[in-house]
Amino acid sequence: MSCCCSFQFSGKDPDQHKRVSVKSNPGFLERLSDTTGGAVLGVGLFFLSVYVLFTNEGRALRIASSLDEGLSQVVSLGFHSSLNLQNDNSLVHLSAPLNTLQPLHDPNYRVTVQAVKLRRQVEMYQWVEYSESKDYQENGETKTETTYTYNTEWKSELVNSRHFDREIGHQNPSAMAVESVTVVAPEVRVGPFTLSKGLVEQINNFKTLSLRDFPVFELNPFLSIDDDYFYHTQTPRRPEVGDVRVLFSFAGLSSENSRLGPPQTVSIVAMQRGEKLMPFKTKSGGTLEILYLEELTAEEVFAKEHQSNSMKTWGLRAAGWALMFISIQLVMRIIYTLVDWVPILRELISVGLKIFALCVSSSLSLLVIGAGWLFYRPLVTAALAALALLPVFLTRSRLPAKKNE
Repeated sequence: MSCCCSFQFSGKDPDQHKRVSVKSNPGFLERLSDTTGGAVLGVGLFFLSVYVLFTNEGRALRIASSLDEGLSQVVSLGFHSSLNLQNDNSLVHLSAPLNTLQPLHDPNYRVTVQAVKLRRQVEMYQWVEYSESKDYQENGETKTETTYTYNTEWKSELVNSRHFDREIGHQNPSAMAVESVTVVAPEVRVGPFTLSKGLVEQINNFKTLSLRDFPVFELNPFLSIDDDYFYHTQTPRRPEVGDVRVLFSFAGLSSENSRLGPPQTVSIVAMQRGEKLMPFKTKSGGTLEILYLEELTAEEVFAKEHQSNSMKTWGLRAAGWALMFISIQLVMRIIYTLVDWVPILRELISVGLKIFALCVSSSLSLLVIGAGWLFYRPLVTAALAALALLPVFLTRSRLPAKKNE
């Protein structure tokens, strides 16, 4: 059994103190029990890595096939095209500026902008606790020295000071006076079409709303402006804990504005259904509902989607391999525990286990990816296998002729 106790000591700085906890070194059975629990977790992570690696190949193939299918039948509309009902239920592509019917506004701060989204980000000046720990051995015991430091910072989330190691002198308010919120235009149009919710969600190119030319006479008495922020204090350069500041940003400018710039041009690939642009279901089982915040041709849109699919595929392959590497290390950790009482042998086993986990995880990852190819792309796999075996067949076919000579 291991026991633990702690004691605290402070320096001259009231915003910094240290705490030392003492724990008896665990016995062999206790270490073995902890290692067994890690091995169980490792088995779970191993099966998760196999699932990620295997299904990733099917996902990549489905998306690639859907993109190829979409490119083969997409109808490109002109920049100033009108509504053509002959394209109903067809996959269409168009590039045009965004348009919203009504401006978005925040009555509390008298901010108005003609855009798709208006975001109010609220921050409060609060105490934040940081900790740094280091372990060392002393008198056959493991000691952990933790240094706690307290700073005041602007934070967008509420910091609960009740969880601090020392709350006295570092209390934060229990709630914010103003909440963060994002307002979305009820109807967003591009040319003659209304965008679906899925397309609107892809408009996230937020830009900070400059308050440089904001009319000061419209401010409420308790507000002040500094560096594009609304401050709920008259001394923004000397804030106190509990003070609040607000930053506004917008996405998808939808009207000509001499101060903010021209309306945002977007490129969309989706299904036309009347006056609406909706998700398009492909025969490959995928869904096409694509929006880019720039002017692109249909070919450029699909090329970017192929590139994104490829990057995601390799990213998931790397993540699957990392999960498998960690899982094998956790499972094999039990061997390290059995010999950790011999210093020289312990170091050799530790290095050996890392090399073993690296080799096995790499080989098994390639095997699972290959199995995924075999399951999801049997024809491609057969063709590659035939191509790989072709030199062997050619060599064998020429052997009898050499013998006769």
